[in-house]
Order: sequence, then C-alpha cells, then structure tokens
Amino acid sequence: MGLTDWIINLVSTFGYLGVFAAMTIESASIPLPSEVIMGIAGYLVFKGELNLFAVALAGAIGNIVGSTIMYGIGAKGGRPVVKKYGHRVHMDEDRFNKVDTWFKKYGDKVIFFSQLLPIVRTFVSLPAGILKVNYVKFLFYTFVGAFLWCFLLAYVSSLLGDAWEKLLQLMHQVELGLIVFVGVGIVSFVIYKLYKRRVAEI
Repeated sequence: MGLTDWIINLVSTFGYLGVFAAMTIESASIPLPSEVIMGIAGYLVFKGELNLFAVALAGAIGNIVGSTIMYGIGAKGGRPVVKKYGHRVHMDEDRFNKVDTWFKKYGDKVIFFSQLLPIVRTFVSLPAGILKVNYVKFLFYTFVGAFLWCFLLAYVSSLLGDAWEKLLQLMHQVELGLIVFVGVGIVSFVIYKLYKRRVAEI
C-alpha cells in the first residue's frame, strides 16, 4: 500500500479523527502531504459524509498538536537541535538562518503566513520554539493559518467532486515515479561508491 492509499484509508475509515491524526503527523515535520489529507476529506464532504467546517477544524487542531511538539523540541533543545537533528526535519542551519531573518523582519506573523505555504508550513514550528516566540501568539497564528489552509484545500476538493478521483490517479502516478526516481538514485550512488572503493584499492 502506498502512502497516498494509507492516508485515504485513514481519513475514510476514521473521518474527523483520521484528519486530526494525519494533520498532527504532517505538522510534526513527518512528510505526509496535507494536499492529499484534506483532498480526500473534501471529497468526503462532497459525498455528504463529512462537514466542511468540522473537517477544517479537525485539521487545524491536529496542526496545533503537531506544531506544538516541534515548538517544544525547539524551545527545550535550542539551536543545537538544528545542528544535530535539523536535517531530519528539513531544517539545516542555512534554512534556520533564513527563518530567523523572516522573524526579525516580519515578526510573529511569519507563523501565520507560513501555514499557508506548502513545505514551509511543516518546518516553521521548530525555529519558532528555538527563537522563543510567545507561545500564545504561536498558537493563535498557527490555528488561524492552518484553519484557512485546511478549509481551502477541502473546499476546492469538494468542488472537484468526482473529478478528484482522476486527480488521485495522477497522484499515484507521481508517487510511483518518485519511488522509481529515488530507487534509481540509491542504486547509482551505491554503484558509484563501490567503483570509487575499487579504484582506490587498485
């Protein structure tokens, strides 16, 4: 079962709880695409099985939980967390410095706008914790931004209706292509390393 199928089964089986769980995982910097999570939720809204506002609320609350986990890790571990574990959550030192600059230039509102940007929304919470952003403001901006993001994705998906299934087929093709691409890259890397080692031994 692919990642897309797993997400669809989770949301289809558990409804709002599935949306909450999936968005919690996604916002804790574990790569689950929110576009798929809220996409299937919006499709279920179209079918009359879920409510649009309740779906967005479940997603936003899940986002708060996952983001709070990353905020807490950042607040407790400080900048050394970036050096030691940052690469695992898409946060190297260069990216952290960029986010730091954003906070200095635009203030805490960076959290709100980051929630409306794919990829960026998944890693902004860690530097927010490291930089000791006021937690109440962090919660407020995270919730508002996440609610709008979840609502928009689910709403668009509900408008697509049955056409969402065609979009899903495209997602499967992209996912398969990505797996093949990564697989070829890994094999090529291993062959290259073995070749270099053999040349060194000669």
